[in-house]
Amino acid sequence: MAQGNNSIKKILIVAFALCIVCSVIVSTAAVALRPTQQLNQELDRKTNILNVARLYEPGMDVEEAFREQITARVVELETGDYTDEFDPETFDGFEAARDPATGRTLSGDRDIAGLSRVENYATVYLVGDEENPDQIVLPIRGQGLWGRMMGFLSIEGDGNTIVSITYYDHSETPGLGAEVNNPRWQAQWEGKEIYDEEGDLSPAIHLTKGGASNEYEVDALSGATLTSNGVTNMLQFWLSEEGFGPYLAKFREGTEPEDAENTDTDFEDGEGA
Repeated sequence: MAQGNNSIKKILIVAFALCIVCSVIVSTAAVALRPTQQLNQELDRKTNILNVARLYEPGMDVEEAFREQITARVVELETGDYTDEFDPETFDGFEAARDPATGRTLSGDRDIAGLSRVENYATVYLVGDEENPDQIVLPIRGQGLWGRMMGFLSIEGDGNTIVSITYYDHSETPGLGAEVNNPRWQAQWEGKEIYDEEGDLSPAIHLTKGGASNEYEVDALSGATLTSNGVTNMLQFWLSEEGFGPYLAKFREGTEPEDAENTDTDFEDGEGA
């Protein structure tokens, strides 16, 4: 007896064919749209950098503004000097952190930001004159309540005074931890100082409950203790000797970061400075 159109065999054949066609369409679309997605991601990154430096204006040509006002350099974290070994336009800190040749493992008290691994080099963004910048924009990241928080911190050219902070990617709770994106909370950071008068590489800046009482404190997020701790921890890490501490020290001391001729680092996988 001939099989009807509703036979199991024919249904499976049609379903399989549809799956193949849909897979081809989705794959083709993903490949075709990848360049556009990458351009959009790059535009978003530049917009966030301009925003944290308080240079962004709605409707502006982001690419032109970034090109005219921002200089990207790659810094060797251990020495605080620049390196030309990597192209700052294409250098990927996440990939560098995974590579044993350019990253290192963190554990215990050294991993206060919950990163597990970190790169030995990082890209910084200089506003204005490259040798005497008005601002220095640093990428920061660390563990929040629900996942990784990623943002930028802008510091004046003195290497100590905060201009602004912003987070462009996080999964914190709306109305609580997600208040890191609230302009009123972000406004508290202006003029705060990172290091105290002792002048070492241990950052004093932190979030505190009950309201800030000095230049090293920012009011914690209400009802979001773990997110607030995450913000403090990532700043304590990235502004210490493990992160950008040696680089910022050069600006506080009035010396300029040098262009290292040899970028071989003494950092070893699993060891710090």
